[in-house]
Amino acid sequence: MAKEIYDVIGIGIGPFNLGLAALIEEGAPDVKARFLEKEPTFEWHPGMLIDQADLQVSFLADLVTFANPKSKYTFINYLHEHGRLLSFYFLKKFNIPRQEYNAYCQWVAGCLANCTFGHEVTNVTYDRQQAYYVIEGKNVETLRARHVTLGTGSVPMIPTPLEGKTNADIIHSSDYLYHEERLKKSGDITVVGSGQSAAEVFYDLLKDQERYEDTLTWYTRSPGFFQLEESSIGQELFSPEYVDYFHGLSYDDRQQALEVLDPLRNGVQQKTLLNIYELLYHRSVERKRSPAKIQALTEVNDVTGASDGRYLLSCRQWQKGEEFEHRTDKVVLATGYQPLVPDWLQKMEDELEWESEKEFKVTRDYRLVFKDERPNHLFSLTNLEHSHGTSATNLALSVKRNQHIVNVLTGEETYPIYRDNLFQQFMEGNE
Repeated sequence: MAKEIYDVIGIGIGPFNLGLAALIEEGAPDVKARFLEKEPTFEWHPGMLIDQADLQVSFLADLVTFANPKSKYTFINYLHEHGRLLSFYFLKKFNIPRQEYNAYCQWVAGCLANCTFGHEVTNVTYDRQQAYYVIEGKNVETLRARHVTLGTGSVPMIPTPLEGKTNADIIHSSDYLYHEERLKKSGDITVVGSGQSAAEVFYDLLKDQERYEDTLTWYTRSPGFFQLEESSIGQELFSPEYVDYFHGLSYDDRQQALEVLDPLRNGVQQKTLLNIYELLYHRSVERKRSPAKIQALTEVNDVTGASDGRYLLSCRQWQKGEEFEHRTDKVVLATGYQPLVPDWLQKMEDELEWESEKEFKVTRDYRLVFKDERPNHLFSLTNLEHSHGTSATNLALSVKRNQHIVNVLTGEETYPIYRDNLFQQFMEGNE
């Protein structure tokens, strides 16, 4: 009996591939699909599910709504199924708790028959003669698929000077909740970074500062602690129309555009900054100095053990060129993430077209470009900022991305992608 050949196999089950799995099950039942995840259950940034921390996008940016608001896998239906819809109505918020978003995704994953957890993929190769990909795993059967979607997500990014120096006292923010209690009992804590994660960690530590009598420091090499661009017209850059425009630019122009658009991706939500400032203000009423040290324009270039058993950070205020040292007991590096490119994809590097040493060429509909034209596609759901802009990690635009992929798989417009929803254009004549 011939081995079963899937139409598509998704590798990694985060929100991107999970949403794709839901859209295929409901809208393209003839597409034979399977999605694989090495972890035993769905977990979305478990180390950063801080109490009272909210998602940065609206609940409408769930796994399916922008493609099919009638789907049973919408966040609204999740609330209905769990008897929470009226409570959410009275909450009167568009943003939802991160913990609830994770619970929602876990619910969807549990409902889908095409998702398999505890299945680690170790190798993917292409059989040109048979025109399919061969997917091998650890202690599991070998699978075959005409197409593959890569959704392996990202891994913590540690600044080059600090690589190899993390330990139980020097952690990345992605592990924050696993170390929270021990951190808060340590005495001196330093947070490094300027984005939403850094702000959430700092605020959580600040809330408990009086209880544990911690000394808090927050450094970032950025020019300041800036607010995320959340205006309605600014958010239109998270749209299919802008992705069309951005993808059509040259590689160099795209790199320059990403620098300009940084506030859309890496700022801090207004309410988080306001919460921090209000708490600092109230804490300062009966004190002669600020309850925390907050300093921008500051690089952390090294960390070494001090003679008193603490840590010594080698810092530099780069605008004035002044170097100094800072003693601390614990360090939280909220320094962002970088795409996880699996080893098996790196082995294909000679088969792929590249735009730079680290960035592969990607079509508008998210297919990696191979030197030899092939009818079998490898779609990438991550490592796309260089090709598709600020939308690469946006949850709302991930649904639009999945619409493109489903339409390629079915060969028809299974999920129509509507445009003409914007009040701005990006070049003359682009109306």
